[in-house]
Amino acid sequence: MVAEKAEKLTRPGKPGSSQKAKKQTGPTSVPQVARLASEESRGREVRKTVPRSAQGPWTPPKNRTDPISILEAQAATRVPELVPIRYGRMAATEFAFLRGAPAIMASDLASTPNTGLNVQLCGDAHLSNFGFYASPERALLFDLNDFDETLPGPFEWDVKRLAASVAVASRQNGQSETDAADAAQAAARAYREHMRELATWTELDVWYERVDTQDLLSEVRKRNRAEAQQVLTKARSRTSLQALEKLTEPGPDGEPRIKHDPPLIQSIGMRDLGIVQETFEDFLQSMQEDLRVLLERFRVVDAALKVVGVGSVGTRCFVALLAGTTVGDPLMLQIKEAEQSVLAAHLAPSKHRHQGQRVVVGQRLLQAASDIFLGWATGPAGRFFYWRQLRDMKGSLEIERLDARMLLRYAQVCGRTLARAHARSGMRAEIAEYLGRSDVFDRAVASWAVGYGEQTHVDHAALLAAIAQGRVEAVSDV
Repeated sequence: MVAEKAEKLTRPGKPGSSQKAKKQTGPTSVPQVARLASEESRGREVRKTVPRSAQGPWTPPKNRTDPISILEAQAATRVPELVPIRYGRMAATEFAFLRGAPAIMASDLASTPNTGLNVQLCGDAHLSNFGFYASPERALLFDLNDFDETLPGPFEWDVKRLAASVAVASRQNGQSETDAADAAQAAARAYREHMRELATWTELDVWYERVDTQDLLSEVRKRNRAEAQQVLTKARSRTSLQALEKLTEPGPDGEPRIKHDPPLIQSIGMRDLGIVQETFEDFLQSMQEDLRVLLERFRVVDAALKVVGVGSVGTRCFVALLAGTTVGDPLMLQIKEAEQSVLAAHLAPSKHRHQGQRVVVGQRLLQAASDIFLGWATGPAGRFFYWRQLRDMKGSLEIERLDARMLLRYAQVCGRTLARAHARSGMRAEIAEYLGRSDVFDRAVASWAVGYGEQTHVDHAALLAAIAQGRVEAVSDV
C-alpha cells in the first residue's frame, strides 16, 4: 500500500519530495554555521520554560469545559435541520467523534504548556485530513487537505492532534495500547527528524518540497503495489466529469442539473441560485487576473446545498455546476462557509477579518501546491465563504483498513508531511533545536496521544449518553 513508502521517507537524510529529482540535485544543505544562532538559542531556551517532557501525558484539568456544551455552542450558528446529521456522524465511532470535535481538542490544548514556537497551523491535522489531490500541473500529490481551522499557533498543537488521531485509529482498529503508542511516537519522531533536516535546507528548497505519489508508489512492496495503484487510480478519476456523472441528471432543457438527494443534497430555489451567482461574482475578485479571465468563461447553471464531512456538517455548503460558454464543458465548484477557527478562542485572532480569506491564505501557506480555483467571497448576511473545486483528483486511504504495521508507516508519512507544511511559515531552526536529537519529545507526545485516546473514548460515551437522554438529537444518514 502507499503508506509503505513511509519507511524510506522517514530515514534521516532523505528529502521528502520527488526522490528521483533529489538524487540529481538534492536539497541545498546550508552549513550549520550559516544558521541563525539566535534562532537555535531561542529553541533551546524554550526547553527551560516548556520542557519537552511536559508535552505529555494528557491530564484533564479540574475545570475542563463540558465537551457536549462545546458542540452545542457550535450548533447555534449552523443550519438547524442539519445538526442532527452531525451528531449522528460523530456518534458512529470514536474516530469519527475525534474528527468532528476539533473545538473540544482546541479547548484542551489551550490548557497545556505552550512553546510559543508558532507556525501556520492546520488546526485539524488528524489522519483523515491528509490525502491525495492534483497539483496545477496535474501531478498527484500527497499533503494536508483540510484547512477550515487554520490559524497561526504553537507547532505542537498540530503534532498532538495528529498523534491523538493515530492512537484513536489504532484503538478503533482493534490494536493494542502498545501498538497505539508506537504509531503515535512514530508520527512525532518523523516530524522531529524531518524538521531537523529542513532546518539545514535553503528557503527555496523547503518551499518547493512535495510528495509526488508516483515516487510513493515506486517504493511500495510488490505484493501491495496493485492495491496501492487502485487507490491512486480512484483518486485520479475524481474530477468534474466524474462528479457530473454522479451528481447530475438531465434538466427540462436537456442541460445537466444537480440531482437532489435530501437531506444530503437539497434544492436551493431560483432566489438562492441568484445569490450564488452574486457570490460567484465576488469570488472572481479574489482570483489573480489570469484565472479570473478563465473563470469568466464559465456561467453558473445550477447549485444545491450539500452536507459534507463530519465537523463541518451544519455549516452552509453548496455545490455549483458551471458550464463553459463555448462548448459547455462542465466545472463543479464547492462553496463552503468559513466560520472563525476553533483555535481563535485560545490564540491571537487572525489578521484576516474575512474568514474565507483566512482559510485560503492558510491553505496556500501549508500546501506544497494548491487548487488554482481557490478563492473567497462574501455571501448573504455578511457570511464568509471560500470556493474550490469539488473534486480535483482528491482521495485518501481508508484508515479502518490499516493494520498495526501499515498504520505506523502511514503515521510516519503524515508526520513528515506536517513538518514540511510547518517549515514553510515557522522558524524551523528554532523548532528543530527545541525538538533536539533525542526521543524525549516523541515519547511525550505518544504519552499524550494514548491518554487523549482514552479521553476521546469518554467524550464519545458522553455524546451517546446525551443522545439517549434527548439532550441532543442525532440521525443516521448511512
